[in-house]
Amino acid sequence: MIPVTPRVWLDEREIEETFVRASGPGGQNVNKVSTAVQLRFDVRHSATLPEAVKARLERIAGRRLTNDGVIVLVAQRFRTQERNREDAVARLVEMVREATVAPIIRRPTRPTLGSKIRRLEGKARRSGVKAIRRDRPGGGGGED
Repeated sequence: MIPVTPRVWLDEREIEETFVRASGPGGQNVNKVSTAVQLRFDVRHSATLPEAVKARLERIAGRRLTNDGVIVLVAQRFRTQERNREDAVARLVEMVREATVAPIIRRPTRPTLGSKIRRLEGKARRSGVKAIRRDRPGGGGGED
């Protein structure tokens, strides 16, 4: 089991890993050894995740989610299979951790009496400035 939060864990058996050849620098090694990791995690059929977390995880995954509800992560930053594997699992765990945080629902609040008074005073002050400008001859209308 892979810990995500104190209450949420990922079952290692639900994670499928495939090793493929990586692109980029690496010399002859890149042509011979399959160091890149393609990690697949079936969100919809996961027995360890709560339904609310699954729904948020699907939204967070974005284009990494297939039509079947499988998250596909490719890790090829490092030159060894093991480091790439650790990187892919860490990225998956971070996505799940992000999905465990329920969004805070904004409850609309009413403006306080003080904020209403300040707003009206500001409007009155601005209105007074404009009234003075209006009364003056050649009061900055822009046309001379």
